[in-house]
Amino acid sequence: MLQEISSHVMDIYDYVLAGIDPRLKIYPLMQSPVPMTAILLCYLFFVLYLGPCIMANRKPFQLKEAMIVYNFALVALSTLIVYEFLMSGWTTTYTWRCDAVDTSDSPEALRMVRVAWLFWFSKIIELMDTIFFVLRKKHGQITFLHIFHHSLMPWTWWWGVGYAPGGMGSFHAMVNSTVHIIMYFYYGLSAAGPRFQKFLWWKKYMTAIQLIQFVLVSLHATQYYFMDSCDYQFPIIIHLIWMYGTFFFVLFSNFWVQAYIKGKRLPKQDIKPSLNGNTVCTNSKHHETGTSNGIKHGAANGTSNGSTHHENGSSHTGKMKKA
Repeated sequence: MLQEISSHVMDIYDYVLAGIDPRLKIYPLMQSPVPMTAILLCYLFFVLYLGPCIMANRKPFQLKEAMIVYNFALVALSTLIVYEFLMSGWTTTYTWRCDAVDTSDSPEALRMVRVAWLFWFSKIIELMDTIFFVLRKKHGQITFLHIFHHSLMPWTWWWGVGYAPGGMGSFHAMVNSTVHIIMYFYYGLSAAGPRFQKFLWWKKYMTAIQLIQFVLVSLHATQYYFMDSCDYQFPIIIHLIWMYGTFFFVLFSNFWVQAYIKGKRLPKQDIKPSLNGNTVCTNSKHHETGTSNGIKHGAANGTSNGSTHHENGSSHTGKMKKA
């Protein structure tokens, strides 16, 4: 009986993997979801248990130089991703409406496959956001939905990129990378220290940029439901993108109203990284407890308590803290 069940599971697994675009099989971590899943599980183990235990009796690391390099490197990477998306379809052959995935081996199609993979891989790199929080003991920024976003979204994007590297489903990736250029540039300046604070006057508009992102993504996906015929091969991806954009638009709209219209200072938090609210280090002098809530923003940066949206060097609850 057990052997029969195991055989059925393997058959399903093989069937699912058979749908992965064969052009992606040459890229790292795309031969099977197992390595990617293992990376995300190690990430969860570190940020929820091992990291806090290691740091429990240690002073926070001062990672100013590393964070500056990290943030500006992601600015450069996001810029490259946006450029490649534009050149591999969005400013050449795409209609910005119902654009199917080009499954050929043309240079432009292969270029789209490459940038789709690079976009997904950038989400693996962005796991460092949370690693920095742990090492700097910024527990208040490690919210439940921050963890949710950094772990579940790369997992789902692996399948999205694997099945549909291009077409209208790639619009959200291009927009998200555009936002990340601005976001990580902001974080890089913030991490550089107080002398750069005067250049961060546009802090308030970060949430507006996020809202615009969600509106664009949701509107573009909504087109699918009003088209008489659309030969996009993977409609489930469009459904997920629409739900994702709408969900985060509602949450960020609430933050905008609370912080910038009603002018409420949201309470500061000291949230310890834990899914169930508790982190216990058996060999530590300290037991860390806390509760986690909040939201992580569209592509890779987020909020605490549904509010603050500045990370890796610039957390705040309506006010900016110096890195």
